Amino acid sequence: KEWLSKGHGEYREIPSERDFFQEVKESKNVVCHFYRDTTFRCQIMDRHLTVLAKKHVETKFLKLNAEKSPFLCERLRIKVIPTLALVKDGKTQDYVVGFTDLGNTDDFTTETLEWRLGCADIINYR
Repeated sequence: KEWLSKGHGEYREIPSERDFFQEVKESKNVVCHFYRDTTFRCQIMDRHLTVLAKKHVETKFLKLNAEKSPFLCERLRIKVIPTLALVKDGKTQDYVVGFTDLGNTDDFTTETLEWRLGCADIINYR
């Protein structure tokens, strides 16, 4: 219940960089997708993250428009879109950059992404 009250269990967009800092402060595990509307691969990532957000309520799943967050992209050294920033206890621990870790294909499965997030210990994966 506490997780759900903090926005876990759904995949949602946050409007600004300021919201990012607030969101990561209040949750132990956060996956934040830095995306661009015009990037096709971001839509693929969105589909998988929507499924995983419902399945892994222990983690908060967010998305942030990279074009509207230049300071954060610079600070987190985000150069490739899509990038997932994996934040644990308020600190960025790991990144999933593009689809390289996911088999370098647009056809990767949700389970492949789930496995990769599990390797980073950002979700409970067995």
